[in-house]
Amino acid sequence: MVSRKVLGSKDERKADISESLYREPGLKFSDDGTVTYFWRAHTLTVLFVLVSVLIYVAVFEPVWDDTSYNTKRGLVASVLAFILLGVTVTPDGVFKRPHPAVWRFTFCCSIVYELGLIFTLFQTKTDAIHLLNHIDSKLGVPLEEKSYGGNCRIYDEDVPEDPFHNIWDKLDLFVATHFFGWWLKTLVLRDWWLCTVFSIMFEILEYTLEHQLPNFSECWWDHWIMDAAICNGLGIYFGLKTLQYFSVKTYHWRGLWSIPTYKGKLKRLVAQFGPFSWVDYDWRSTSSLGRWIATLGIILVFLLAELNTFYLKFVMLVPPEHYLNLARLILLLLWGAVSMREVYQYLDDPDCTKIGRQSWMTLAIISTEFLIVAKFDWETITKPIPSHIVLLWLVGLSSLIGWTVWRFFIFSRSQTVRLTAVGALCAEAIEPLRDADFTIIIDVTVTGQSLTTATQLWV
Repeated sequence: MVSRKVLGSKDERKADISESLYREPGLKFSDDGTVTYFWRAHTLTVLFVLVSVLIYVAVFEPVWDDTSYNTKRGLVASVLAFILLGVTVTPDGVFKRPHPAVWRFTFCCSIVYELGLIFTLFQTKTDAIHLLNHIDSKLGVPLEEKSYGGNCRIYDEDVPEDPFHNIWDKLDLFVATHFFGWWLKTLVLRDWWLCTVFSIMFEILEYTLEHQLPNFSECWWDHWIMDAAICNGLGIYFGLKTLQYFSVKTYHWRGLWSIPTYKGKLKRLVAQFGPFSWVDYDWRSTSSLGRWIATLGIILVFLLAELNTFYLKFVMLVPPEHYLNLARLILLLLWGAVSMREVYQYLDDPDCTKIGRQSWMTLAIISTEFLIVAKFDWETITKPIPSHIVLLWLVGLSSLIGWTVWRFFIFSRSQTVRLTAVGALCAEAIEPLRDADFTIIIDVTVTGQSLTTATQLWV
């Protein structure tokens, strides 16, 4: 049974949607408006510190007659000055905790990273790898790709002293990163359905591309039990529990010095690293063709970002355990959190007419990373896919296209006819009450589809 309040105009309907989606409930959210020293703008202070450092370098610091050393310092100083400028003058983003400056910093880092990617794209593969040597002299050495396939026996009778050695060999540091990674990804996506699709699709992509990257070659139980079911599944489960906690939690903010007890002050400090307020994501992927295409786009971009992680370290000869990989993943997670919030608002807020700045940068970064992989190792990514894998993808894509046509062009048209008939009956029934001074609530049951686009009635 679906209940819809009949509104009198498009503007009223738009306002009602916006209010229901974005207002913080009065009983769950409050803020006393306290603005402390750390929340005020300090543009002149930052400028004074920056100029003071530059004066020290120009006047008091000894001159080093080393071109390579001076070039590296100059580049690092330029990047730091740009980030400092961005953190100081860039407008706040969608997130406020632990401090808006944190998210301004991550946004500026995304700009610097994208500029670095564009510079790398204009180099040769050899020169690009040589550039990484300036960051870490140990980089640039050919990697020994580890394959997780081979002997796939869970219980190996040939090794009686340790028959489960195949399982122990798979339990490395990346098991923990799988689990915590999917926990955090669930907090970013805030949707069980999307997380499950991503998890399954990436395992299918590993099957598809294991002839290109040996790292993708795994045993069947490693794919579906250890990865999909245990690591990913448990990560998603704990992520959903965390989302449930944030959703029911109340957010009442007071200034630290207005809290009388030390326990209260400590709780307030800890809460500073949690959400300022909370919005549950209801993607409603099948509610319209536009949202369905947007959802498919999100899935495509997400999977491409995951693949870039493996192909970039393979092409650029960066060991999996190197800190550059971890730094990229952490930043990409932070960028993704802001991007998904901006994309959700773009899809749901009638007043939002363009995607956010972080979403734009994230799309540019993922695209540029893929172009670097394509330019530097075209031979690898164009290795022919086995015929049975091609057949599987053709069947899957055909089914997806067929379901899309049926859902949004055939089934939707039949539902529109039914809704029109229901609307006509309702209009005829309430015609004698049109001049009455009260609001009419219409309850209509439509199997298989929520009545979000019912016939407009003015009463």
